[in-house]
Amino acid sequence: MSPDHVFVCGSPALDFAATLRARRSARFEMFPSPERLNAWYVESGVVDAVTPARESDVEQATTVREAVYQLVTARRLGAGYDDTALAVLNHAARRPSAVPQLTPSGRRTEATPEEALSTVARLAVELLSGPDVPLLKECGNPECTRVYIDRSRGTRRQWCGMESCGNRIKAAAYRARKKDVRAALSA
Repeated sequence: MSPDHVFVCGSPALDFAATLRARRSARFEMFPSPERLNAWYVESGVVDAVTPARESDVEQATTVREAVYQLVTARRLGAGYDDTALAVLNHAARRPSAVPQLTPSGRRTEATPEEALSTVARLAVELLSGPDVPLLKECGNPECTRVYIDRSRGTRRQWCGMESCGNRIKAAAYRARKKDVRAALSA
């Protein structure tokens, strides 16, 4: 079973783009199956329930995910948007999205995989055209390629999350310092 999905980026659209991990090295796919895609939609809070996805839904989702990642990266770096990525995102955003319903027990959003994906695409459009763009940062862990919204005081956050990357980097730096001290003492 794949590890649980992680939501540390500050936006479901960014968390969605981060479902292909370690893009520069090992590349770990968080959507290896339709069931994991469905789990992401529910765990992210985008929907409360989703009808079973098919392989074609996974292919469509990963295509949109890569477009979101390209557009977020371009926006973060102040570069122009790729026309193909724009077309993919806008096409997904134009599709019918998940619609919340009021039930006797409160709000509930049930969707098809396509409606859930459209909702994520619309969230990406809002993010990329909204006030949080200057706060977009890439994780300081060289292995990690997550982009997050840095709402920290003074925008000094360095990692996507302490649990996922910050503790690893700090522990590695500590081990390196201890090794240097031991080497200096034995010299």
